[in-house]
Amino acid sequence: MFEQLGLIGCGLMGGSFALALKKAGLVKRVVGYSKSPSTTERARQLGVIDVEAPSALLAAAGADIVLLAVPVASTEATLKSIRHLVTPQMLIMDVGSTKADVVQAARSGLRDRIGSFVPAHPITGKEVAGVEHAEADLYVGSHVVLTPTERTLTVQLEQARRIWQALGCNVHSMSPEAHDATLATVSHLPHLLAFAMMQSVLTQPDADATLALAGPGFRDFTRIAGGNPQIWRDILMANREQVLAQSAQFRAALQNLEELMQAGDAQGLQDRLTLASAARAGWRMGAAGSGAAGTGTAGTGAAGSGAAGSGESRAGAPAHSPHFQGA
Repeated sequence: MFEQLGLIGCGLMGGSFALALKKAGLVKRVVGYSKSPSTTERARQLGVIDVEAPSALLAAAGADIVLLAVPVASTEATLKSIRHLVTPQMLIMDVGSTKADVVQAARSGLRDRIGSFVPAHPITGKEVAGVEHAEADLYVGSHVVLTPTERTLTVQLEQARRIWQALGCNVHSMSPEAHDATLATVSHLPHLLAFAMMQSVLTQPDADATLALAGPGFRDFTRIAGGNPQIWRDILMANREQVLAQSAQFRAALQNLEELMQAGDAQGLQDRLTLASAARAGWRMGAAGSGAAGTGTAGTGAAGSGAAGSGESRAGAPAHSPHFQGA
């Protein structure tokens, strides 16, 4: 059990992590800080945190575990502000949606104390933002990707893995670069396409009439366009190289289908659609068996108080896992 969680960013993701640790009996006290004092106060009123801190530094003071649920762009400054408190025994994690930039920020912000930092991305969320929507079971059944640096201490990495497993997560490890490429494919580009679809419809002169006839398929496809625009702006810009590369591949696939239609090649079109349909069915069956969270979403690509993503339903899992035997 941890004596104290220092929570920097008391929004949906950070607040849910604090509630999850409490529910699992893994922390005695939570000290929280958000840039907005009213958010910090609200988090205490809701029982998400136990003590309000006036700064990130004081939230981290005396903590044996620290979670950064802040905009990725604020990671370096936040880590710099707490650097002199960091010890080899402390575990620090983030929940950012991009990882190469987070790792670089940690190198600059923590310097020789970077060994205590384990970059993490829990792939879950909601379309709604704010600590009011935090829930203890948000992470249950979701995937969490850890992207340790070459200097991450083994003890901290294993501790991070056990914590997320105790919260009911499926834990994976990969390089920051591989993470960003993969998430560009299965999360960031799908969100971009959903936003683009809505933009396309809204540019039509009869947009209202068109939307009035939209059914479940359209709702399913565009659901993630309901995410926080500021968060998704920051995620897409931070990972734009990978997203643009995946966008080019998507355009090529779309062009192939368009060419088959233009050529009147019905059988060729059906063959391509059949391949895609079978692949989707096979993926869904595998996801259901593994408790995957689906297309996923971002943790806090932009705002600790925001939600980035899909909020897709998660398979049940115990809040307290036998994998975790203490920290």
